[in-house]
Amino acid sequence: MARMNRPASVEVTYQNMRFLITHNPTNATLNKFIEELKKYGWPFDDGAPPSNQIVHDWLSLVKIKFHEEPGCCIAVHCVAGLGRAPGLVALALIEGGMNYQDAVQFIRQNRHGAFNGQQRLPLEKYHPKMWLRFKDSNGHRNNCCIQ
Repeated sequence: MARMNRPASVEVTYQNMRFLITHNPTNATLNKFIEELKKYGWPFDDGAPPSNQIVHDWLSLVKIKFHEEPGCCIAVHCVAGLGRAPGLVALALIEGGMNYQDAVQFIRQNRHGAFNGQQRLPLEKYHPKMWLRFKDSNGHRNNCCIQ
């Protein structure tokens, strides 16, 4: 059986958020993996945008995790690690203050091949709610970033 050539895992860091984008462990474990995710209501079809509920749950998890454990890293994965996982990370970056083009480019710098046109469209249309605008130690909103 031919092995799929999969990109290496990459870390994406922005402000106080760290994500590890990766792919599903192996083709042999894919079905079991999908069944496990279904228990939590998280899977969505490849190439399709996540539902509003998935976006809400994802951003809630990100906000809580980075608030409770500053500096932690959240791993996100899908089968190839090029569409759904980078898409969820892009949503978090947009909520953190990036515009969608910058978020896509930022992820693509290290995750070559991430996002096709169909996967970028929901990001372009997404209206951030500013859930992930964290306050600095002086209580001010963190609205800028030096890259």
